[in-house]
Amino acid sequence: METRKVQVTGGSTYTVSLPKEWATANGVDAGSTVEFYPEDGALLLTPQRESGHQEGTMDVTDITDEQLTRAVMTMYVSGFDLIRLTADRVTTDQRRAIRDATQNLVGVEVLSETTDSVVIQDLLDSAELSIVNAVSRMRLIAESMLEDAVTAIVENDDDIAHDVIQRDDDVDRLFLVVSRIFRATLRSPTAAESLGVTREDCFDYHSSARQLERVADHAVKMSKLALKLADIPGPVADALHALYEDADDVIRTSMDALDADDSDRATELGHEARQMVREIDEHTRQIDDRLRDLDPVEAQSLGLIVDSLSRCADYGGNIAETALQKAAPRP
Repeated sequence: METRKVQVTGGSTYTVSLPKEWATANGVDAGSTVEFYPEDGALLLTPQRESGHQEGTMDVTDITDEQLTRAVMTMYVSGFDLIRLTADRVTTDQRRAIRDATQNLVGVEVLSETTDSVVIQDLLDSAELSIVNAVSRMRLIAESMLEDAVTAIVENDDDIAHDVIQRDDDVDRLFLVVSRIFRATLRSPTAAESLGVTREDCFDYHSSARQLERVADHAVKMSKLALKLADIPGPVADALHALYEDADDVIRTSMDALDADDSDRATELGHEARQMVREIDEHTRQIDDRLRDLDPVEAQSLGLIVDSLSRCADYGGNIAETALQKAAPRP
């Protein structure tokens, strides 16, 4: 860390010198323009950058299948708008993996293909994407998936179970959007300013989005178990539905706390959600006692479902904790 004394010139202008090593490393010289961004009592300074698409190139000669799909997603989340994948010869399997990746990304399409390269482009303007709206959409989908997963179990409806499993892709795509926006705010204060959301708040929304993604994953797990189960006893079905309602209340209350504009209201809801989680632990133990009288194979599957619902409540509790931190006074 270096320190500089603030000088006054012309009687009213405050000036401070820049460290030479930093200026040289960032191409700042006499006559260069720099940008200032006030943020919660701090003032961030960056060299003025030319706006435009970020382009990235990757040699994929030795990368195939899931690794290639993951590589494309990683470059997308890292903020590249134009991704050029090159090889001596792009194989059919590689092209298939690239197409699979683009289908799992919002607004991304293959721009061009040649023998030795594939170029994909993000057609959405990331600066105009709202991290708040993306997380809100994740919430709606994850909550509906959890509800339908329980319905598939208690009503033995395989069609609903299959539908829940398919909707998981929508949640995953939105989480990648949230991750892309969040990483953009870490790299550049310009991104946070254009979003109208502070970088701390972006971190809170990204953390909460991770919890919602896990809720959706457990809804899928429960739906897959539903496909293996036959009709379950009425008392057990009622107990599972009651546990679901408790878990859903935690998630809804926690997300309301996260979205609350008033810090006192957010704090009230956050503590309320945390208390709900503690009460669900006792409810879970009571259901486990009911399962002991069932067929061992059926009891094991239902036990996993109970565990998933309990974990979903815990994820809601994690969101509540994030909401409490977001609402707390900042130094």
